[in-house]
Amino acid sequence: MAGASRHRRVFLPVLTALAGLAWLALWAWASSPYGRYLDHGWTSTGPAALLCRVVPGGAVLVPAVLYAATWILMTTAMMLPSTVPLFEAFDRLAAPRPDRGQLLTLLGLGYLAVWGGFGLLAHGLHAVLLAGVDSVPALAWHGWMIGAATIAVAGAFQFSRLKHRCLEKCRTPLSFVIEHWRGRAQALQAFLLGAHHALFCVGCCWALMLLMFAVGAGSLGWMLLLAAVMAVEKNMPWGRRVSAPLGVALLAWAAVLVGSNL
Repeated sequence: MAGASRHRRVFLPVLTALAGLAWLALWAWASSPYGRYLDHGWTSTGPAALLCRVVPGGAVLVPAVLYAATWILMTTAMMLPSTVPLFEAFDRLAAPRPDRGQLLTLLGLGYLAVWGGFGLLAHGLHAVLLAGVDSVPALAWHGWMIGAATIAVAGAFQFSRLKHRCLEKCRTPLSFVIEHWRGRAQALQAFLLGAHHALFCVGCCWALMLLMFAVGAGSLGWMLLLAAVMAVEKNMPWGRRVSAPLGVALLAWAAVLVGSNL
């Protein structure tokens, strides 16, 4: 009863507030004159363009840093609500410890660090694709093919064994914590536990997150929709029944894009 009371009094309000602040920050950013940065217009005009010129290696470094920050903010908004079971399970394990709050913070930092790394990889892929579009006229003329391919990959991945294996790890956070918590060097272990769990989270959600490239990274409506879908898949008892219909819908969407552009 004490754990359930703490969950209602602490976890839900705190994590809801953090996710709400992240969504509010994204909304304010998208509504500001710098909203183009959410769609990776780093080097066009404004302060970021100035930093790209004055910082050594800024043309590469500044966009990468800003992109990682943007991705972590998006991850906080989109993924944090679905991590409530993980935090609750870890809190039960660390309940007797006086540094429980510090360990929970490190758990969250480890989780976000992995998603930030994935964001940098996605940034690199995006940069390579843009370079290919600039150098191959056929890709520039048929840019819709990249979006259709991204949607098709996300749809096909819904049926993969890797997706469902990673989802099973995400759906059993208490078993995951008990299996991986060793209790030695607790601060480092808490960070690594969050990072390890995030690897499985990335494993089941990476394809859906890449849909942001197809629909626009600055689209808050799509962010909310994808966040809701991923939370349902990971946490709801009937979430596993969503994966296949979603995969069919995405493949159908990709087919419609191909058919309408040929």
